[in-house]
Amino acid sequence: QVQLVESGGGLVQAGGSLRLSCVASGRTFSTYTMGWFRQAPGLERELIAAVSWSGGNTYYADSVKGRFTISRDNAKSTVYLQMDNLKPEDTAVYYCAADPHGLGLLGLRTTYSYWGQGTQVTVSS
Repeated sequence: QVQLVESGGGLVQAGGSLRLSCVASGRTFSTYTMGWFRQAPGLERELIAAVSWSGGNTYYADSVKGRFTISRDNAKSTVYLQMDNLKPEDTAVYYCAADPHGLGLLGLRTTYSYWGQGTQVTVSS
C-alpha cells in the first residue's frame, strides 16, 4: 500500500511558475512509475506527465510539453512537477499517482493504482 500526499498548489498569475511535490509512504516507491494528472471542472482526469522508476524516461502531454518538467528523488520518496509559463487553461486539481505495473508511460489512467488527494492550481489571466 502506498499513500501519496501532494503539496505546492496555489494561485498564480499567467506566465508564473509553481512546483508541485508528492511525497509517498512505503518502501516500494522507487519501483513505481509516477504520474501527475489533472482534472478541470466538467472534464475528465488526464495524464499530463509521467516518469519511470529510474527517472530515465518521461512522458508529457502535448498541452504541457516544453513548459512542465517531471522529476523524482527516490531517496526522498518524492516526485515533483515544475510548472513554468502557466496559462489560465492549466487551472485544475492536480493529482499524483503511482503505477506498480510499469505501464504508466503509455498514458493509461487504469494502470495507476494509488492516488493522492489532489492540490488545486489556479492561474489567473
